[in-house]
Amino acid sequence: MSAGIPLRLEDYLALVDWTGRTLREDKRGAISDRLPPILERLQIDPRNWLYLSRNFESRFRSLVGSDQSIRTACEQLGKHWAQGVRECERFFSPSPTS
Repeated sequence: MSAGIPLRLEDYLALVDWTGRTLREDKRGAISDRLPPILERLQIDPRNWLYLSRNFESRFRSLVGSDQSIRTACEQLGKHWAQGVRECERFFSPSPTS
């Protein structure tokens, strides 16, 4: 068995979102019922999410996130580039309608 939780990333994020919504509001980590679903909060297009949930490990080899967060991390790590930055720009940058 591989290390880690034996769940697909999509199922794991849904579980985290659900768990945070069931915690008491006065506790750290609680997610308010008034907040939108996790994909909206992360500004990830649901169509992109479906693709990513099936192809995540083949698309990304190191850092994952918005292009700005990857650039910042590269600076902090002393890296000149990270494989998959263009994919991150494609999938994690907010759409023009957001």
